[in-house]
Amino acid sequence: MTASTESFGRPAAASGAGPRLDFQSHLADLEREGLLVRVDRPINKDTELHPLVRWQFLGGVPEDERRAFLFTNVVDAKGRHYDMPVVVGALAASPRIYALGMGQKVEDIGPAWDRAIAHPIPPILVEAAPCQEVVWRGDELTQAGSGLARLPVPVSTPGFDSAPYLTATLCITRDPDSGIQNMGMYRAALKATDRLGVRMVARPAGGAGGYVHWQKYNARKEPMPIAIVLGAAPVVCFTAPQKLAIDMDEMGVAGALAGEPIRMVKCVSVDLQVPADSEIVIEGLIDPEWLEPEAPFGESNGYVALEAFNMKMQVTAITMKKAPVFAAIISQVTPSESSVIKKVAYEPFFLAHLRDHLGIKGIKRVVMHERLTNLRPVIFLQFAAGAPQTEVWRGLHSCANFQTGCGKIVVAVSEDIDPSSVDAVLWSLAYRSNPIEDVHIAPYRSGVQGSQYGGGKGDSTMLIDATQKKPLPPLALPAREYMEHARALWDELKLPTLSVSSPWHGYTLGDWNDTWDVFAARATGGDWEASGKETLARQRKGLKPETPVKSVEKTDKPT
Repeated sequence: MTASTESFGRPAAASGAGPRLDFQSHLADLEREGLLVRVDRPINKDTELHPLVRWQFLGGVPEDERRAFLFTNVVDAKGRHYDMPVVVGALAASPRIYALGMGQKVEDIGPAWDRAIAHPIPPILVEAAPCQEVVWRGDELTQAGSGLARLPVPVSTPGFDSAPYLTATLCITRDPDSGIQNMGMYRAALKATDRLGVRMVARPAGGAGGYVHWQKYNARKEPMPIAIVLGAAPVVCFTAPQKLAIDMDEMGVAGALAGEPIRMVKCVSVDLQVPADSEIVIEGLIDPEWLEPEAPFGESNGYVALEAFNMKMQVTAITMKKAPVFAAIISQVTPSESSVIKKVAYEPFFLAHLRDHLGIKGIKRVVMHERLTNLRPVIFLQFAAGAPQTEVWRGLHSCANFQTGCGKIVVAVSEDIDPSSVDAVLWSLAYRSNPIEDVHIAPYRSGVQGSQYGGGKGDSTMLIDATQKKPLPPLALPAREYMEHARALWDELKLPTLSVSSPWHGYTLGDWNDTWDVFAARATGGDWEASGKETLARQRKGLKPETPVKSVEKTDKPT
């Protein structure tokens, strides 16, 4: 089929109308807002699709200019043509796209999550569902070229991945004891037309929700029902990577984000419930004992995960809409769609914990470093000027201990430092920290994701106080008003487009006085000779060169 705006579900309303509960309506919103690129030429899903989208993360495209990509003419390495379009980047190619899916402004995402977690709205069960308009079972799963082979599943890391992988997954399982469903975003490799290899994270401590459920089924020697949902409403998709309590049904949180209950329907072949308005659902059973080699696959920690034994899933049914869109995400080396999904939710979540729950004074911002490090290992904390050093250290320790796997390296900076600028953070480290006093190493830490490639048995934490601890001279850039005027001249001269990062103007840091303000004003006014006459009258004998004037003259009043 050829995708069109008309095939994208209910008509799009004006921006700000609230989150979409139908994935194709969300795509229509993206297209209307200029956030979706439609590619109609043939694209090979095995060799071209992911590398093409990857360039917007690697090629210097500003974050706010990243787009979702809709491929309407998908083929594979064997020349097969698929009648189902593929979309990548529609969940979180940028914070702006994520925010549109949430029905929120970017700055309101954190409070929206806090409210939703505190006041969930339980889902409702319906009898008929769009996601079951088409049902494949029996021979439709096992015949050559059928079942999973009919889905246009891309190869994420061509040249390294062992198979096409489902990536934008909502893997739903149920605790056999409590009956509470859990949802996680786990990778799933195509193994046969009716078999998948699923990796449910066994680390960090305790494991992911699906893994904990599998342990219980393993003890019972009973197959574990599983449903892999593709293309649910964004607010449903966003709950999967959130670190919610394992006994909390994420659908209630998704309902609170949506402002209304999420519609659920019973699966056709397993005892689970799935979002009724999803694009595609793959149902099946996880073997409680037998594991199958899975991977290599490019992972979000920046390495290719090598072969490991993981769960094998026997597919019992595939259901979908009559005209579905196949959803995938860009993961692997960050920044990526996967890291944006986590970043825009995790940062305000950590800030709320430090500021509101622990009452740490002076904490202003939490930034999880994204490029290459995948957010969790390296975290920067920004504190207000004059924040007590005891509060800085309380914030450092609390951040490192909030969630397992997050905060291997935590650095505190002052509010004049942009924590999203690694260059600014390194400047602060270089000139505002004394390693023997301001660095603390704590042992006995569980490893971050990908730590199996580090060669060590254990891990540790490094905390660094790189805040300003005394008055310092101004930053040596022209003052703001001069830089702003020069920027206007730059634009007037139609010079190349600028990509500005902080700091971009000079500012004072406490070690400054009125005399030097007068000197600076004279310099920009062409009256520098007046300053020279004044310093002539202040000459001294018997001093060493480079003796600070303020150590000799006790007055800071201008002459």
